[in-house]
Amino acid sequence: MRDEFERMNFEEKVSYLMERENRIELPDDLAKEGVAVLAQAGEIEYAAAMARDRGMIDEAISILVDAGDYLWAALIAKNAGRTSQSEMLYQDGMQFYIDMEMFGRAISAATALGMPADRIDDLFRRGVESESRGMDLEHSRGMIESAMESLDISLIGREDEIAVQITKALSEERERRMKEEARALELLRADNLSADDDLNIDDQEKNGE
Repeated sequence: MRDEFERMNFEEKVSYLMERENRIELPDDLAKEGVAVLAQAGEIEYAAAMARDRGMIDEAISILVDAGDYLWAALIAKNAGRTSQSEMLYQDGMQFYIDMEMFGRAISAATALGMPADRIDDLFRRGVESESRGMDLEHSRGMIESAMESLDISLIGREDEIAVQITKALSEERERRMKEEARALELLRADNLSADDDLNIDDQEKNGE
C-alpha cells in the first residue's frame, strides 16, 4: 500500500483518502501526510477526523481552528481529556462567532461553557437584531425560527452533553419568545382599547358642541 500511495498524484491521493476504509488502513507513518493532503484539498472534516482517529489531537484542533470550527475543536479537546484547552477553545470560539455575527454557534459555545441564562438570552436577542437588519420584523422572526428548527433537526439522534444543553437552551428561548409575543399582543390590545376610548371621547365632545 505504501508504494501504491506514494505513486499517486495529489488528486489521486485525495480521492483515495475520501474512503474511510483507506484512511483506516493507511500506514501510521503516512498518516501525517494523509491528513495534510486532505487539509490542503479543503476536506477539513475528513482531515480533522483522520487526525483525531490517529491520535494527532494537536493537528486535528489546529485544522479546525484554522477553518473556524471552534466547536468541534473544543469537543475533540474535551474528549481527549484536555479540559482547560477545551474551555479556552469554547471561549475563543464564542468571541470569534460573535465578531462574525454567527450567533447560533456563539450560543452553542456559551451553552457549553455553562454561561448564565441571561447571557444566552442576550446572544439570542443580538442574533435577532442581526437578522433583522434590512428586513421586516416578520421576515426576521421567520428566519430565526427556521434557524432554530434547523438546529433542532441537526441534533436528532445526538445524546451528548452539548446537544442536551443546546436543546434545553432552544426550548427556553422558544418559551421566552412566546411570552414576549403574548405580552406584545396584550399591549397592542390595550393600545387599541385606548384609541377607541379616545375616539369615543372625541365623538362625545363633537356631539356636545
